[in-house]
Amino acid sequence: MIGHLLRTNAAAVPTRVAASLEDKTITHAELDRAADRWAWRLHAEGVRRGDRVVGWMDADLEVLSLFAGLSRLGAVFAPLNSAFTSQEAIDVASVAKPGFLIVDDQKSDVGEPVAQSIGARSIARDIEVEPELVHPEPYEDPELEETDPHMLFFTSGSTGRPKGVVLSHRANYLRTFQGVFRDRPEISVCMFPLFHMAPFTLALAAWQTRGEIVIVPRATAEALLAAVERRRANRLYCIPAVWRRILEADLDAYDLSSLDEIDTGTSATPIELVRSLKQHFPTASLRIFYGSTETGSATVLADADVLDRHGSVGRAAPGGEIRLADDGEVCVRSPYLMDEYLGDPESTATALRDGFFHTGDLGAFDADGFLSIVGRKKEIIRTGGESVSPGEVEDVLANLPGIDEVAVVGLPDADWGEIVCAVLVPAEDSAPSLADLQKHCDGRLAGYKHPRRVEVRERLPRTAATGQVQRALLVQEIMSAPSN
Repeated sequence: MIGHLLRTNAAAVPTRVAASLEDKTITHAELDRAADRWAWRLHAEGVRRGDRVVGWMDADLEVLSLFAGLSRLGAVFAPLNSAFTSQEAIDVASVAKPGFLIVDDQKSDVGEPVAQSIGARSIARDIEVEPELVHPEPYEDPELEETDPHMLFFTSGSTGRPKGVVLSHRANYLRTFQGVFRDRPEISVCMFPLFHMAPFTLALAAWQTRGEIVIVPRATAEALLAAVERRRANRLYCIPAVWRRILEADLDAYDLSSLDEIDTGTSATPIELVRSLKQHFPTASLRIFYGSTETGSATVLADADVLDRHGSVGRAAPGGEIRLADDGEVCVRSPYLMDEYLGDPESTATALRDGFFHTGDLGAFDADGFLSIVGRKKEIIRTGGESVSPGEVEDVLANLPGIDEVAVVGLPDADWGEIVCAVLVPAEDSAPSLADLQKHCDGRLAGYKHPRRVEVRERLPRTAATGQVQRALLVQEIMSAPSN
């Protein structure tokens, strides 16, 4: 149980820092007390075990306190991207069918309308707790069980329609358990915003060692490196694009001697990047992970293999099993898979079959059983760890004057895994520029969904039978065209 983990940490290491953000810290004892405070306050607001609570707020330590409180209360926390517009928030949060929406001061003016639109009750986060709501005793729900839902994360899945991935207390505990022989607290710097699965997984993994999660306001190279130095962090996990930024920074300006684990994953990791990381961090262990919100870490490529297994994502993570379907699709079985896609039994049944989660990725094993990802059955674009539905971007761009037709595809990119590319058939002689497209998307789409490349065509390739755009063919044409 996640709430029990917080309680035992508070008893064992009450004054040790559990989380930090720049010069702000919260100890394990303070986090435990905050969990009780939040649980009692939300109980007074009518929140009960099993209720779904959407949190739409900017990143700060209070998000972790709220997370702790909902874990203890037994309500299901569903963090929402703080960069969403109100309409995006409505479209995505409605998937959770929440009873409550919690917003911070920055979103107080739009919280109530969004809550009304999704049938939820709005609760302001940044208010003083009334004295009568402060209870001296800990909050406990004797009915709460490890198989109860703990968190819900929003993912685009294979169709582009938002899905709500339900994870139990048990799944999140097992995903982050680091074994009884872990001999030092993990101090982990987190590059991810506090609506992803990753920061909560990294936080719980650190707390499993009675350690610390280090949050940064923005994942710049300078902010991450300064956080490592300031907190004497021993672990840093970054996606390949962020590692490239770090390697371009002045590493000598920071004391990084505390780092002994550097990890990456989410998108393809080129061997050049692996070699550069080993060169600049020769005493640190480097691991490459492959997984998803639905599976957690499905595979891991250990430090001993990263230089010799180019393009591989390793073998099945401890406790897990990997197999390939007849068509080459990667299928994952483990004790910590998701429970379901909330309210979507059809998608759940399609994804979870015979105990395996079907990832939609295509893979291949080498002679020694190391897995490589060779393609994807899904059309969804994965850029820097985010999922982007081509159709959603196309719907926004279709309203831009000067465009007759538009198709959105993902192009392979060494830094981001893929980048969003808009392929335009102009209505007139000249097509809108990339800057025009990005300006049009401002306020309509989160920044990571904006096109980062534009291509112009006289027509779009379509299937003869159904008239569907042949996205794979478009990608092939663009990538095979001679560079200027």
